[in-house]
Amino acid sequence: MTQRKPKVKESRIVRKTSKARRFLLSIFTATVVGLQATSCGFTPGAGHAAARTPSSAPTSFAACPQHFAGGRPPITPKAPKLRELCFDGFAVLHSGNTKTPVYVAQRLNRQILQDGQGIKRTDRFYADARLPASERAELEDYKSSGWSRGHMAPAGDMGTPEAKAQSFSLANMVPQDAKQNGGPWSKIEEDTRKYVMRARGDVYVITGPVFEPGAQTIGSGRVVVPSHVFKLVYDPSTGKSWAHWQENSPHATVGRPISYQEVVARTRMELLPEPALRD
Repeated sequence: MTQRKPKVKESRIVRKTSKARRFLLSIFTATVVGLQATSCGFTPGAGHAAARTPSSAPTSFAACPQHFAGGRPPITPKAPKLRELCFDGFAVLHSGNTKTPVYVAQRLNRQILQDGQGIKRTDRFYADARLPASERAELEDYKSSGWSRGHMAPAGDMGTPEAKAQSFSLANMVPQDAKQNGGPWSKIEEDTRKYVMRARGDVYVITGPVFEPGAQTIGSGRVVVPSHVFKLVYDPSTGKSWAHWQENSPHATVGRPISYQEVVARTRMELLPEPALRD
């Protein structure tokens, strides 16, 4: 193609050259920022999925109301160092004191679980860079601790590669007994998915740890080990709710679920909105 070579003044050439340099600089800067985010712990997941924070890295539940029944997060006792984190498949209220979740909230349905079937686990755990270093767990805290990195929102619940990769954030983990995690707790997670597959619509699940005074800690970061873990299931289509309560020990077994009122009394958190039925 023939190029036209109009005469231009030197000042116009300088301006165009300056604009080109600024454009190239903006591309270089964006690349560097992306590499910095990756180096902060957002590691690649299955296929081309990445264990990244959602778009714009929201740290307020106002950005992800879909994870909560009625769009309303649970009501918890006031405490310092609480931070709200949104992920693609769940939301976390994180404590910088325990360096674990206070609770993790999910919305599940048949379609989400069907979409997630066949997506491989990444098993690439990472420290969540949205949390201050002084408030988050690190991979080294769990290393050689004798405790597993226990998902609160399980990878098996996730409906996309991105959500599954994000579930390996340490913000979604508690130090969990390996035998309990892989045995009765795993069965509770699977039973919950089986219920969701039969449900008529969305099912809301809230999972979290319970700590006792003087609890054990692991690692130099002193991540607190819970004495128990719970999982609340709420089906708005029936108004039914129930909770699983398990000791975080190798002797735990799957017992009868407890009522919503009982889990509220034990956790001191209002986990469901009014006027949900709590049978």
